[in-house]
Amino acid sequence: MNILTNRKIKRLFCRLLAVTAVFAAVSAALAGLKPPGMVFWMLLSSTGMGVSVFVVIYLYFRGQNKTMEKAVGQIRNYISGDRNARIECDDEGELYRLFHEVNTLVSILNAHAENEGRSKKFMKDTISDISHQLKTPLAALSVYNGLMLDETADISALREFAELSEQELDRIETLVQNLLKIAKLDAGTIVMDKSVEDISEIMNRIERHFTCRAGQEGKNLIFSGEDTVTLFCDRNWLTEAVSNLVKNAFDHTKEGDTIRVEWRAFASVVQIVVRDNGSGIHPEDLPYIFKRFYRSRFSKDTQGIGLGLPLTKAVIEAHHGTIEADSIPGAGAVFTINFLIPTNL
Repeated sequence: MNILTNRKIKRLFCRLLAVTAVFAAVSAALAGLKPPGMVFWMLLSSTGMGVSVFVVIYLYFRGQNKTMEKAVGQIRNYISGDRNARIECDDEGELYRLFHEVNTLVSILNAHAENEGRSKKFMKDTISDISHQLKTPLAALSVYNGLMLDETADISALREFAELSEQELDRIETLVQNLLKIAKLDAGTIVMDKSVEDISEIMNRIERHFTCRAGQEGKNLIFSGEDTVTLFCDRNWLTEAVSNLVKNAFDHTKEGDTIRVEWRAFASVVQIVVRDNGSGIHPEDLPYIFKRFYRSRFSKDTQGIGLGLPLTKAVIEAHHGTIEADSIPGAGAVFTINFLIPTNL
């Protein structure tokens, strides 16, 4: 029986058996001797046995009560804020098993509290980063508007400052939109509208979007892949993810450089690769490029807000895909996206 694994309960039963044995021996002796006033002696023996049983049980429950009081005291200490409070459970039995489970629950609650603390710190740091990111374009807008007020007579200068203001407004809009998208993905409020899509059509759409920029900046934009590749995905979100990678490539290349987007299908994987021969990524930065608001001390990009790559990673993972980055500084970067094809597994 599991109840007998507790040495205190085992000791209680042993004492009760001993009392019963003593009473049985006394009763047998009295029955054999048949002394005068036998009824009195039997009554006295029974009374002694009852008192002995009562004392044994009282001592047992007094010990159990002390054990419970200590446990309750530790629980109250934990509720009062002592995160190291634990119940002693160095014995066997169901009661100590319960104490062990309570200690396990305390450990889980502490872990949740630590996670919540880290989440709060992350939120605090994120808000701080957002404030910092917004200060730059807002300060620039303030300067440009002041200059426009002072240069109202010079139409060319007015146009130049208006264009600069428009760029800063675009930065603010991009920051806010990306933050909203990431927040919705984190909260799970976005439902992916997935269907079987033609990857070539999605890539043609992205190519048309960036062709004008490639011409303006004198860069080569090359899209190539199999026309028969399909993927079960959300067209708009996949377009967003790949577009962020292409935009990132534009931001880190110079005139004359080449940006390539390739796609292919293997037996169980659809793969999309975005590569360029631009400035590349420093080895120290590779482990952190998908971290939100991460800004490299080696990067010359002063306009980025550090949300494009994290957003891309979140979208790809929402499609049960993976993304990897590889780079040689000065020789460009390669981003490889892999999507499993469940029907072919």
